[in-house]
Amino acid sequence: MVSRCAFRRRFTPMLASGLALSTAFAPASAIACACGCGIFDVGVGAITPQDADSGLSVFARVSTMDQRDNRAQGHAASADDNPDKRITTDFYTLGATYMVKHRWLIMAELPVYHRQFTTTGSDTNGQDVIETVPLTAPGDALLRVTYTGFSPAMTTGLGLGVKLPTGRVTGPTDRYGNQPYDRDTMPGTGSTDVEFSGYHVGRLAGAARWFVQAQARFAVATRDHYRPGNEFNGAAGVAYDLAAGKTTLSPSLQLTASTRGRDSGANADPLNSGYQRLLLAPGLRVQVTRKLSVYAELAIPIAQYVNAARASDNADSSGQLVAPRLLSVQVNYGF
Repeated sequence: MVSRCAFRRRFTPMLASGLALSTAFAPASAIACACGCGIFDVGVGAITPQDADSGLSVFARVSTMDQRDNRAQGHAASADDNPDKRITTDFYTLGATYMVKHRWLIMAELPVYHRQFTTTGSDTNGQDVIETVPLTAPGDALLRVTYTGFSPAMTTGLGLGVKLPTGRVTGPTDRYGNQPYDRDTMPGTGSTDVEFSGYHVGRLAGAARWFVQAQARFAVATRDHYRPGNEFNGAAGVAYDLAAGKTTLSPSLQLTASTRGRDSGANADPLNSGYQRLLLAPGLRVQVTRKLSVYAELAIPIAQYVNAARASDNADSSGQLVAPRLLSVQVNYGF
């Protein structure tokens, strides 16, 4: 039997600050993009903070996504249907959280994108060429306040956040003067979004626990005739703490669901944006010291549906590029 004080020491550090820590997949990702980077902000990786007695915690996350498979509706599609061929992205996120009297958690984070975009353009003779154009730029910052005072152990929290339009919204040109990046492939959406989030952690037998978390984001102010689709991400799973000397290993397994509506506006591609997907994500958290922890996660889509233009739409392209797996590693440190 775990005493109430021991329960608080063990689990409180895994609840509060972590809502702010995001990618287990890309940064709470303050990242907003058609690839669905908000998926990195939910799940055990985002509910795995630092020492609850610490006021200040910092975190750094690296996430990677390789979108190389064209998909239309619920099936694979021909690469010839889509002028975009591949998008590889590394997301680097830095953030900080501050706990106020075990009741309020304040979080801020900023992602940086390093992206390689391979797509079809035109050379000086008007012939089609496939070019890869790199881009490194900041994404959209996220600020969030979470109330965790529903119980002494902070096993439940409700959050309110705002995503700020700090990310880059104009892309570089290739060697022929083409501008391959469109609005849904840029690091920033140009919009100000409101986010609602919540989590709950429950106990199972021994050192096992279950958790659920959800996050919804809506654009409330947009610019340049582009509005990103509303996005919802949720996760449910189990985790177990294993003592290994002074180190604690916490393997976990979760299901993550994600849905995003179609983008809208003159600079959007509503026919080829929006999706629903379900991912299975094993992960491992290592509590190295009382203040230092590392979390790694691999997410694999097991079901997905993406909106795509149909033949009757007479569109120039059809389908969306998807990634066969998503990987994220996050380091947390509490002062």
